[in-house]
Parts: sequence; structure tokens; C-alpha cells
Amino acid sequence: MFAGSHHLCHLAARRLLVLALIIAGLVQSASTAVVAPPISAANHEHGLFARQCATTDIWPKGPGKSLVPQAPTAELREMLAEIDPKRVSAIISKLVSFGTRHTLSSQTDPVRGIGAARDWLAAEMRSIAKGARRGTNVTITVPSYIQQPVSRIPTPTNISDVVATIQGASDPNRVYVITGHYDSRVTDIMNFTDDAPGADDDASGVAVVLELLRVMIQRPPPPATIILAAVAGEEQGLFGADHLAQILFDAGADVQGMFTNDIVGSSKGDEGEVDPFSIRLFAQGMPTTESASKTATRESIGGENDSPPRELARFVDEVATNSATGMKVRVIYRLDRFLRGGDHEPFLERGFPAARFTEPHEDFAHQHQDVRVDSTGKQFGDLIEFCDFDFITRVAKVNGAALWSLAQAPGTPKNVTIDTSVLTNNSTLLWALGSDEGLAGYEVLWRPTIEPFWTNVIPVGLVNKVTVDQSKDNVVFGVRAVGKNGYRSPAAFPFPN
Repeated sequence: MFAGSHHLCHLAARRLLVLALIIAGLVQSASTAVVAPPISAANHEHGLFARQCATTDIWPKGPGKSLVPQAPTAELREMLAEIDPKRVSAIISKLVSFGTRHTLSSQTDPVRGIGAARDWLAAEMRSIAKGARRGTNVTITVPSYIQQPVSRIPTPTNISDVVATIQGASDPNRVYVITGHYDSRVTDIMNFTDDAPGADDDASGVAVVLELLRVMIQRPPPPATIILAAVAGEEQGLFGADHLAQILFDAGADVQGMFTNDIVGSSKGDEGEVDPFSIRLFAQGMPTTESASKTATRESIGGENDSPPRELARFVDEVATNSATGMKVRVIYRLDRFLRGGDHEPFLERGFPAARFTEPHEDFAHQHQDVRVDSTGKQFGDLIEFCDFDFITRVAKVNGAALWSLAQAPGTPKNVTIDTSVLTNNSTLLWALGSDEGLAGYEVLWRPTIEPFWTNVIPVGLVNKVTVDQSKDNVVFGVRAVGKNGYRSPAAFPFPN
């Protein structure tokens, strides 16, 4: 528990006692004054409240050892160190130079509009792909379709994504995706003529995508496939991401993780607060794609906080909060910010685990705004001058650490269940034995139900069933796969069999 917890518990005890005495006094006499007696040192150390808050009394105890976060390998550290803030700056400057990248802007003008931005992105990705290491299979595609008129799309409109795919070496159907959106907007969502620089929202996310592509293709490909995409139509309704998610769904791809980087360009909020070493990661709780019966089961066993997106977010915190990234991943147990949405949602709607990266404190004067200076001299607009390129570089490192660790590890275990056929204080877990080429075995994770992150780990070997000397009534369990290369998968939450 954090430093000063005894002090906080002491204060909590005093306040509760004061409240109880006040209530008692009110019952006896409305005019009786109540003063809390001092709490002795003995009460502080041995009273009920102190005992519940003491770090030595964390409950329950159990098997295994304390979980130590996965340390970045030398290869991963080297790769992350190559992400270049100067290239981040150059990418954002180029995207801003197209004037507007509004989805309804020109598709054919060679210098202004979303078509010019699309064509530059495709050419840039193809240029980067030429530097791929021999044996690393990289393809660049521009999947497109015509979106018929709907809200925010008044006429048939071309929607084009620019997609780089690094094919997995041994498990290519297992896929991990990172996106940023390259369209932009101003105050009026239908205004496609005025300048909409979109530096933070979301040239910053696209810069993350391009830099990850550059550094990852210079290594031998990981077992799983990596997709890095700049998607369109986000501001008008997540159209590009929806198109990409549907393509993957129709292809039967096993998408085990997706991250959108949307508004990751600045660490400074609209009240001047600066947090340059934090990045928020929003992760959905109850899945909306589960059947009513599975949702009811999840609620009945207390699995609301163990959806696939939240297991994915716990994984990211474990592998990307370290000295190699220089960042702390701030997991937010929420689909997204209030009144906002993002490109992770179409993936979630198809049952794919997905989450959203966003800067720690937003400045709403610098997103979704006309470029202008008001009467007080305040500058509005999503201008490049408000971007922090070193911060974006660190965000890219967080994404790189997460994506590379996922693609190098075995896949997340499937069909994980817990035996509830008899009453017992032991817990028997079962799962499907994976066929991953580099699979070494499995680990059982557990944590007290009030803990947000996994606390304990039990290595169990290359098996698909284990009985743990710990009551399933008192803790949350998970199972993760371990690779021969030392990489570990996200955990899978067990349902009753």
C-alpha cells in the first residue's frame, strides 16, 4: 500500500467515529454537542480500521510468487531507441501541409485535401517498406470503398485506409493492429474547405504508426502478424476503422489486440498542467458482444473488470511502463472519455480486444476548433506548435513495446475455464493447449478481487489443467502463455465450465 496509508486509515477511523457519535447524539438530543475522543496509539495499530489497512495484512495469502513485470529485451530496447522525434516532427509537418484532410475534401487535388494526404502516406509507407530486412514480408495496401450518404456524409464519398502489414513468421493468422486516423476537422464538422491542420488530432497518431513501421521492419518478423494503419473517416463516424475491422473479420483473422492512437500529441492540458511521462489507455469493461447468458455469468462471478480489453490493458501496463519507454501507462477502466469515441470501437463491436491511447490532459482549444485568435489573444486550432515531439516519441515507444511483446509471445490462451462441479477450497483451471511454435508452457495469475492488476504468478508448465491451492471464491484467476523466448501473452479470464 502507498506511503502514509496508516495515516489515512487513522483519519478514516476518526471520521467514521465522529459520524457515529454525531448520529447517536442527535438521537439523544438535538442540542448535544459531540466531540470525538482521541484515538490511542494502540487503537491506531490494532483497531479494526488500522488492521484492515495494514500492508502486512493483505488477504488472502496464496501460492506462487509476486508478479514481476516483463522486462524489455535488449532487442526491444534497441528498437525503441531508434524511434526519432525529428522524424515524428517531419511526418506531422507534412500532414499539416495539406491544409485540410477533411473526409469530404478533395480526393484529386495533388497538394490539398485528403486525397493528397492519402497518396503521400501510401508513397511514404512504400518507401519505408523498401528498407525491410531480408526475409521480412511487408505489404502496403490502400483498401477503399464508397460510403453512401449518411449523417455527416452528404454525398457518396471515397474512404481509403493506408495499411502496412508485416506478415507473421509462424502464426500469421494471429494479428495485432495499431492505427492513427489521418482525416481532420474544424469546429463545424461539415466544413471541408477551411484549414484543418489536425496536428494533434490525429497526425500525432499517424506519426506513431509510420515510425513503428520503420523500426519494426528492420528486424526478423515476429511469430504473429502486425498491421500498422492510417485510417480515414474517423471524424465523420469511424468509417475507415470500421472498414478495416470488417476486412479482418471477413478474412477470419484472429485479431487478439488492437490499439488506436488518437490525440497523443501533447502532454499539456488546457489549465496548464503538464504530465510528459504519462499516457492514458482506455479499456472497455463489460463486452457488448457477449450473449445475454454469458454477460449474466460474468456478472455473477465478478468478472466485470476482466474483459479481454482490460486484460490487454493490464498487459500493456506490465510491458510498457519501464525505462525503455520512459512512460507510465495510466489505465482507465472506461471505453473512452465522456462524449467522445474512437477507432477502437468498430473492433470491439466485432469481438476483437481493443483499447485507446490518448494524451493525459487534453486542451480542447486545440482540437475540433477553427484556427483563430479570440478577443483575449488566445490561440485556437489544432496547430503543430502545440505538439510535443519528444512526448509523441515516448508514446510510440509505449506502442512499440506493447505491439512487439504481443507479436513475439504465444497467443492468449483459449477456452479457459474453472471447475465448479463440486464445492472445494481448491481451484481447478483448464484451457486448450496452444499450437504456437515457440510455446514453452503456461502460468496461472491471480490477484485479490479488490486489486486492479495481477499480483501473483504460478508457473505450471506445458499442461492444460492445473489445481491451485487457492479458493476461487476469494481471488480472480487468469492463465497466460509463456514463450521459449521469454515473452508472455495477456491473461485469459476463466469462466465456469
